[in-house]
Amino acid sequence: MSVYKLIDIVGTSSNSWEEAAAEAVRTVRRTIRDVRVAEVVKQDLHLEDDGGITYRSRLQVSFKYEADS
Repeated sequence: MSVYKLIDIVGTSSNSWEEAAAEAVRTVRRTIRDVRVAEVVKQDLHLEDDGGITYRSRLQVSFKYEADS
């Protein structure tokens, strides 16, 4: 049997929600082992004063929980 922990992460991109989600997953995989599932739970836009747009994707990520021995 296994236990998995869930965390929320947010990725950003100036190009697309897909790129924002991919960047979030790439980043979390560098710091957390055994990432199993990433689910996009929300997408929104940050609107800059100068007219720029930042795409933001919020993901729920699960990874295998390893209890201290």
